[in-house]
Amino acid sequence: MGEVLSVSGLKKTYEVKKSAFSYKKEVVNAVNGVSFTLERGQTLGIVGESGSGKSTLARCILLLEKPDYGNIVFSGVNLAGITHKQLKKLRKDMQIIFQDPYSSLNPRVKVYDAIAEPVLFHKIAENNQAKDLVTEILKSVGISEDFFHKYPHEMSGGQRQRVAIGRALAVNPALIVADEPVSSLDVSIQAQIINLFMDIKESTKISMLFVSHDLNVVRFISDEIIVMYKGRVVEAGKTDEVFYQPVHPYTQMLIDSIRGGFLNRAGDDAQATGGCAYYPRCDKRQSVCSGEMPELRGDAEHMVACLF
Repeated sequence: MGEVLSVSGLKKTYEVKKSAFSYKKEVVNAVNGVSFTLERGQTLGIVGESGSGKSTLARCILLLEKPDYGNIVFSGVNLAGITHKQLKKLRKDMQIIFQDPYSSLNPRVKVYDAIAEPVLFHKIAENNQAKDLVTEILKSVGISEDFFHKYPHEMSGGQRQRVAIGRALAVNPALIVADEPVSSLDVSIQAQIINLFMDIKESTKISMLFVSHDLNVVRFISDEIIVMYKGRVVEAGKTDEVFYQPVHPYTQMLIDSIRGGFLNRAGDDAQATGGCAYYPRCDKRQSVCSGEMPELRGDAEHMVACLF
């Protein structure tokens, strides 16, 4: 199929105040040595709780945030040290769908014009051809002609997200990054948008990164999954392998929570160490875990960062 994206050793840190009234700062490793590859037409799910670094990872890949270290190779081009002019040419092939469609759409631009603008700017079609193409794109995401001249505030959240998806598809990208694209929608609407992503996956060769805190959502659309905790990948592999045979205690906790269990907060007050990041919360921890950082081990089907 061919490799579209390769990420190796990616790191991103931030300095944050310890408290609102403190001058002292601490370094937060938002993304800490993440590596993976994405094949053409493949969908990779990135899962983790809020603060796990999954959205920062997505933004670093698109260079919306500048990573501190590591390599990002997109369609054979290493984005490290790339010039602004070179990046501008690649932007068409790298699209993002944000969590909140209302804030990502211009409130003063009608639905039809929101799609027509990138089509004309990137010369996907000439002026006399643009109308037919935009109409076809919007219909493919379930937006009828009745909505073409409406503004975003005149539509529901699900309809706005369909427009945002249509805008991303309009320029024929090689990669779409969907950053929590259904988390702000009602459950019934979530199912419709997930089905739309499934249709896109089956009918195009577009590669996707699907970011979500909900492992149950990600498993329906993803070919592979990586599970993140405090900036690190703790488990990765084929979707069925990770979901039905989870090995890392954190992954097991996430799956238990969607099966009616509770998030394991026991041990949150345990002292954080230079060892496993999950050590303070793990109910299976042993003394060796506090001093040794586990690396990802396994094969292409299933890898886990756990000493046990």
